[in-house]
Amino acid sequence: MPDIYATIHQQPRDVVETLARAMEARAASPQQRAMLEKYLSDVVFPDKARVLEIGCGAGPIAEVLASWPGVTSVTGIDPSPVMIEKARELRGHIKNLSFREGDGRALPFGDGEFDVVVIHTVLCHVPQPERVLTEAFRVLRPAGQLAVFDGDYETISVSIHQHDPLHACGEHVKASFVNDVWLARKLRAMIAASGFQEAGFASHGYSETTEPTYMLTIVDRGADGLVKDGVIGNELAEALKAEARRRVSQGRFFGHIGFTSLIACKPG
Repeated sequence: MPDIYATIHQQPRDVVETLARAMEARAASPQQRAMLEKYLSDVVFPDKARVLEIGCGAGPIAEVLASWPGVTSVTGIDPSPVMIEKARELRGHIKNLSFREGDGRALPFGDGEFDVVVIHTVLCHVPQPERVLTEAFRVLRPAGQLAVFDGDYETISVSIHQHDPLHACGEHVKASFVNDVWLARKLRAMIAASGFQEAGFASHGYSETTEPTYMLTIVDRGADGLVKDGVIGNELAEALKAEARRRVSQGRFFGHIGFTSLIACKPG
């Protein structure tokens, strides 16, 4: 099944808005914010840095970048006009932040326009992700920095035992919302092949238990997708969602995704 994010510019408004809400919920997680700040702290931002975020969605990461020390301007680009509209609605008041519709595989910018390029949970969704890295290399100035953060989405799990009925929800999300669940494990080789010099690689664990704001969206999207595909009926989907919330109330819920970050430099 194709990754919904890979064709996000073609998706109905209600689908895109659902995805935007899930992305906002994930970005608001203290664990996610800690991971973001950890890898950004390893990036060398020059004074008055010009930053590009490829695949910005509704802009929660771009907002953080706009307030990062040394950053003078941030441009977020995304292929979805609905996402760009939402980004401007939520964050259009931030003076050094702008948003533009466009494809990361063919960026509408000149060579060497940016000091830093950030690609946050995007490459795993993009067919031919090496084209995004080639474009990132082109628009960076010599010695510019690239920061890539992505999920090791083969690790998605909301299961707590071998025959857990919630397992199907996680598996459906992998199949429907991720183009390449193995991408994080290929990232170092891809970066090197694109001409970058690696400056740092790290793995990050992300789990939700007592307040699983984001991981419940995995259950819900997976259950709804199974209904849409005709695998289960509405009654079972609602039961799966209810079971996840029952576990939360009993202190038994567990959801996990592994992430990786890589910092690289354009030679020069």
